Amino acid sequence: MNRITYNPKILGGKPVIKGTRISVDFILELLAGGMAEEGVVKEYPQLKKEDIRAALEYAAITLKREELSCIKCG
Repeated sequence: MNRITYNPKILGGKPVIKGTRISVDFILELLAGGMAEEGVVKEYPQLKKEDIRAALEYAAITLKREELSCIKCG
């Protein structure tokens, strides 16, 4: 997760790719909308494929934590 950071002063504290103002959720929206990794990198050249994979990994870890929290509460 060394490619993801968040700061309350940047995009309201949303997780972003380090060195950019591109949020993890924005990347996920692009991918969910059908854009391929190559298209994202072409459209946003400050991103690397590793950044996109880090965004996916961050989302997976976040969802897993939420699931574990729900199991503990329920």
